[in-house]
Amino acid sequence: MTRWTLIVIAALLGTASGLGAYTFIAAKGYSYLTNDAAACANCHVMREHFSAWEKSSHRKVAVCNDCHAPHDNFVRKYAVKGENGFLHSLNFTTGRHPDPLRIREGNRRVAQEACLSCHGDLAKGITPTGHAGTGPNEIDCIQCHRYVGHWVR
Repeated sequence: MTRWTLIVIAALLGTASGLGAYTFIAAKGYSYLTNDAAACANCHVMREHFSAWEKSSHRKVAVCNDCHAPHDNFVRKYAVKGENGFLHSLNFTTGRHPDPLRIREGNRRVAQEACLSCHGDLAKGITPTGHAGTGPNEIDCIQCHRYVGHWVR
């Protein structure tokens, strides 16, 4: 590589790193590393959901991460949070977020796992295959209980 190629690469990497750091600080990205539910209201699109959660039955027992981040291990939790953070910032910056917001399939699975981690014993036996079974007979908790955590009209 020539000296100029290295300079251009260094300048591009420096610019990308600087813009990323500035955006992370300006958007309060560090707050998403905590369990503070108010962090989810940093973005105006989520304020209505946050307000609804504050009035919900889950407010006293669960924060956003309890339902929207995996519980099984630290790496998976922050991988999901990182992917969601990147996609949220990209979609909100470009104006491509769906209105009303819709849960993606991977996040739906995470929420399903979270429901069962707290309510699994209660859900057993509600249907012949188990309320939240597996395979073709699986019933998704969110199908019937989509408004439990934060109902938005």
